[in-house]
Amino acid sequence: MNAGGYGSSSNFKLFGVISQMSIGTSTSLSFGDNSGFLYFPFASTPSVSTTPGNGQVSLSWTLSTGYLGWSASGYSVGQATVSGGPYTYTSLGNVNSSIRTGLTNSTTYYFVILVKDFFGNSIATSTEVSATPSGPITPPSGGGGGGGGGGGGGIITVSETGVIFSGRAYPLSKVTFLKDGQLALSTIAGPDSKFEAKISNLTPGDYTFSVYGEDKSGLRSSHFTFSISITSGALTRISGIFIAPTIAVDKSEVKRGDDIIIFGQSSPSSEIIINVNSENEFFEKVSSDKDGIYLRSFDTSVLEIGNHTTKSKASLGGEISSFSNTVGFKVGTKNVTAKPVEKVTKCDLNEDGRCNLVDFSIAAYWYKRTLSTEFIPREKKHLNGDGKVDLVDFSIMAYYWTG
Repeated sequence: MNAGGYGSSSNFKLFGVISQMSIGTSTSLSFGDNSGFLYFPFASTPSVSTTPGNGQVSLSWTLSTGYLGWSASGYSVGQATVSGGPYTYTSLGNVNSSIRTGLTNSTTYYFVILVKDFFGNSIATSTEVSATPSGPITPPSGGGGGGGGGGGGGIITVSETGVIFSGRAYPLSKVTFLKDGQLALSTIAGPDSKFEAKISNLTPGDYTFSVYGEDKSGLRSSHFTFSISITSGALTRISGIFIAPTIAVDKSEVKRGDDIIIFGQSSPSSEIIINVNSENEFFEKVSSDKDGIYLRSFDTSVLEIGNHTTKSKASLGGEISSFSNTVGFKVGTKNVTAKPVEKVTKCDLNEDGRCNLVDFSIAAYWYKRTLSTEFIPREKKHLNGDGKVDLVDFSIMAYYWTG
């Protein structure tokens, strides 16, 4: 059967059509055509960390989040000695870490993580990461002659102990890293929105890191949070971080039938999907410009009177970010210009101007633990200042909660 023609089967008929595929361009009054990743299930892209060892590489990754009915049911790791593959794949089940053993020291290996659905179909792929395993360095024997400096047997530092982060934010934006809820490092993304930063001299152990971006207007993104184990004498690399867009609206209340402007910043030339949550969910697609700026005028005549929320996510080169922060607005009988978000002081442990689940997670980490020297001033400033985190502090958080 040719497109636009008729099937010749005597048992059934199939009518085909060549039609408009772009969203919002169909002129038919009797049917709608929904196509593309905007309307169909998708999964976020995992960020992958690598830690090289002696004849092995430890891999861990953030769990993929499915949307519109899709969910991750398992993962496979692809391994190659050439960038871009071909890869040899190993199915791992529904886990988020793997140690690849039997590797040759001083050889660079390349890895990708595939996300699988319930039926074993690949629904997302991480960016490629690399690592080079290496063995311990034997100190020189320190033989005979010579003066100066001690002979053999001294301690040789093989490598640093730390973590390297890389990914996308917004052009020339500030990118901030938190370690166990404390400010660890800030850097500036390049004009192409890409960033790389390193935190060194860490004590081996388990850490929780959070990363967020701040756009040219001072708006902050949602936090990208993950937990990793740091190995002594090795640099763990976290690759493929895709910071979610920032988002804001021009009105806190909009007269039904008027437009509300939804805007923010992301990586340049990204596809931005804006979700407006109502009795029925609405999705709008727009592209960010060369500076990463996006803007969409949304017609509120399709929304019922009452409170609504909106959020956004970005897609670029097969990578999909998580959702942005959620912004609320009201559809009513008048237009009210949105005011800048009033920043709170109490409860704001990560000092992003809000009191939300990020701050709760930080407080939960320190609950009934001995506070570090770095965290004591923050507890004094943002909680009740008694040098500990207990139920009194969670009551303070509940009072100042902004969400």
